Amino acid sequence: MAYFDGPGGSQAPRAVIDAVAGYLERSNANAGGAFASSRETDELLAAAHGAAADLVGAKPGEIAFGANMTTLNFLLSHAVARTCAPGDEIVVTQLDHDANVSPWFRAAEDRDLVVRVAPIRAGDGTLDHDALEALIGERTRVVAFTLASNALGNVPDARRLAAAAHRVGALAWADGVHLAPHRRIDRDALGLDVVLCSPYKFFGPHLGLAAIRSELAERLPADRVRAASSEPPGHRFEAGTLNHEALAGTVAAIDYLAGLASGGGGGTDADEGAEPDTHGSRRRARLDSAYEAIRVHEESLAGRFLEQIPAISGLRLHGLADPGAVAERTPTFLIEIEGHPPREVAAALGRRGMFAWDGDFYAPAPLRLLGLGPEGGVRIGFLHYNAAAEVDALLEALAEIAAGRDAELAVAG
Repeated sequence: MAYFDGPGGSQAPRAVIDAVAGYLERSNANAGGAFASSRETDELLAAAHGAAADLVGAKPGEIAFGANMTTLNFLLSHAVARTCAPGDEIVVTQLDHDANVSPWFRAAEDRDLVVRVAPIRAGDGTLDHDALEALIGERTRVVAFTLASNALGNVPDARRLAAAAHRVGALAWADGVHLAPHRRIDRDALGLDVVLCSPYKFFGPHLGLAAIRSELAERLPADRVRAASSEPPGHRFEAGTLNHEALAGTVAAIDYLAGLASGGGGGTDADEGAEPDTHGSRRRARLDSAYEAIRVHEESLAGRFLEQIPAISGLRLHGLADPGAVAERTPTFLIEIEGHPPREVAAALGRRGMFAWDGDFYAPAPLRLLGLGPEGGVRIGFLHYNAAAEVDALLEALAEIAAGRDAELAVAG
């Protein structure tokens, strides 16, 4: 099997699977008790907040977990909207997954706010940074944007956008879901106030996390039951009991990523014989190294794909097509094949043991603006576990489908 469906959800390594099962087998209890399994859960909660903070460049007390990124963003966007006055403005973009667009429109409806939408360029689907900056004004309260397009792979200039937001005192609010498995996210280095991620996109379980600047989280209204504590390791935007087994898998996923660093080493902050590292600097350093290795490998795969795609007659690639611009995108590609509906192409690839998504990927705006119909397109995504031989086999399969040879192959199979 060749998994090119990573943009919709990555494959979990054995360490993650074992961590989820191991928690349920050995430590399945609620937090705050006087007995062993409850104390182990307390330790897990602290470990999860610390690991997530290491991943995204925040402090453990700034991490909030939730059911998924979309649910968290609805919760947080409504909290922000409650601090705004009628007529205040939110800027979103056409490049984004709808999880960082719809929550703001809904919050605006409830609080009589104005939402302004920054455009993408029709040719390559890149975000028009100048046009976005022109939308920012004295009444802008939030600039919400993606760190990478889940449909096209395009990577905007996050530092520039965050700086533009901060010039008028607005929040820089980033969706890091698609970027997280590909590039190192450092919230503070990028100048972000909030960054949201989904562990199941970076080899973990289905869960959502947000890194919220502490001074912002403290002043936003949070809906909580009266008895709930927001003392560390909890967070005031964590409502109710968390998914403990998923948190165990998330810690394992982050340590798995850190273990990809040159020299290996497993990626935890409790190396045998070493002093405890309360700030996570060893794991953060390993994550830096691991993500550099991931970048080099994935850019090689992306270049290989982009160099050969033009030779396939009838195949159209949307987004950045220059093999020399792989640093400006993730290895995620939106394609269509003339005369072949997206579902048909995805099914034909599936018959060959190649898994890829079709549809609009909850990013209808960029697909519509690039001229794709209601059926959307086919999305091909590479991750660090993909190999050059798989890319070559994929290109061969796409050429066969475009040439109309899929039917005879299906019969032969």
